[in-house]
Amino acid sequence: MKRAKASELPQSDYRALAAFRYEIRKFLSFSEQAARQAGIEPQQHQLLLAVQGLPEGTRPTIRAVAERLCVQHHTTVALVDKLEAAELLRRERSQRDRREVLLSLTERGASLLRGLSVIHRARLRDVGPHMVAALSAIVGELKPKAPRRRALKDR
Repeated sequence: MKRAKASELPQSDYRALAAFRYEIRKFLSFSEQAARQAGIEPQQHQLLLAVQGLPEGTRPTIRAVAERLCVQHHTTVALVDKLEAAELLRRERSQRDRREVLLSLTERGASLLRGLSVIHRARLRDVGPHMVAALSAIVGELKPKAPRRRALKDR
């Protein structure tokens, strides 16, 4: 497939990109407002969700969460400090490696996240088709990719 130069993009591509960006912003705006109504800042909500929703096998460290949030280590530490002070999150030394600090949600934090997640899922059920339509206009029909086979040296 030949890549078009910026000057060759049809107006429909700009409209499709703008529509997708609009759908994302509408959802993010909803999410930010929901977090604030629950009494936390949007980044704090994102951190709670990142800790609870880390990929299987990923340890809940500051580094892992910072990567998932796409923020600097010190920004994550500040967020953790605030969530810990609000008794929504706790830090614990790893039993395996005492140098490692692991994050976990408190019961209160898990309850707050559960409530936010329920309303986010409901919202996505409503707006999801619009988001998928906007994305499909950009990339076409989305089909799951088959997993890549690892090279022999990686095994």
